Amino acid sequence: MGTAAGGERSVPRYVQIANDIVQQIRAGVLTPGDMVPSESELVDRYGVSGGTIRKAMVEVRASGLVETRHGKGSIVKDRPPVRHRSSDRFRRSHRRGGKAAYLAESAQSGATAKVSVLYIGPMEAPEDAAQRLSVDAGAQVLARRRLYFRNGTPVETATSYLPWDVVKEIPELFAENPGGGGIYARLEDHGHEFAEFVETLQARPASKAEASELALSPGAPVVHLVREARTTEGRVVEVCDTLMAADQFVFEYRIPAAD
Repeated sequence: MGTAAGGERSVPRYVQIANDIVQQIRAGVLTPGDMVPSESELVDRYGVSGGTIRKAMVEVRASGLVETRHGKGSIVKDRPPVRHRSSDRFRRSHRRGGKAAYLAESAQSGATAKVSVLYIGPMEAPEDAAQRLSVDAGAQVLARRRLYFRNGTPVETATSYLPWDVVKEIPELFAENPGGGGIYARLEDHGHEFAEFVETLQARPASKAEASELALSPGAPVVHLVREARTTEGRVVEVCDTLMAADQFVFEYRIPAAD
C-alpha cells in the first residue's frame, strides 16, 4: 500500500520528480528564462511514464516557479515576489514623498514598476462596492481601472471605486496621473484624512480571462483583495477591488498584542 519499512508512507514517484525539478530551479541549475525539459526528455531522464511526468509537472507549476506557454512548454519565471507590509505600505510619509503604495513596494524590492491605466470615468457601482461605500447599487461612482507591471510582466489588476460627491470637486482624480502620492494624496489634500485601510483577501484559481490578462497558466492561484479606505470621519471614500498573481506577492501583517 505504498508504506515504507519504518511505517512511514513512501513519497509518490511523481512528487519526487517534481521536488527534484523545483530544487534545480531554486539552486540555479535551471535559471529564469530556461525551458523545463520536455515531457519526452523527462521520461528518458527519470525512467517513468508520460503520465507520471504530467502529474509531476502539475506539482511544479503549483510551486509558482514556472509558467506554461501554449505550444512551447514550461519556462522558469523571473518573477521574485513583492513584499506587502501592511504596517508600512500606506504610510503618510510615502505619499508626502510622492510615492504611491505599489511604486514604493517595487522600489524597496529593486524592481522596475509600471502602471497602465485602462479606464477612468463614471460607472454604475457594483453591488459589493456600493454596499461598502454606503451608496445605492447602481449609483454613479468614479472608476479607475489599472494594470500593474513588474519588470515588464503584468502582476496585478485593480479597480478603484470612489463616491461621486467626493470626486466631483477633485479634478486630479479624473486624470491618468493624479500626481505624486497617487489618489490617496489627492484625497487627503482635499480634507479626507485617512484613519485606516481595511483589506479582505481570498485565494482562488484564476478564471481563463484573468489568467490571460495576468499572463498566468490556466487555473493559476490568484489573490482577490478588496480594500476600504476609511477616513477619520468614519466614511469609506474608496473601495479598491484587486486581483493579484499569487506567486508575486508576500503579505506581511503586524498584529498588535495589546488589549
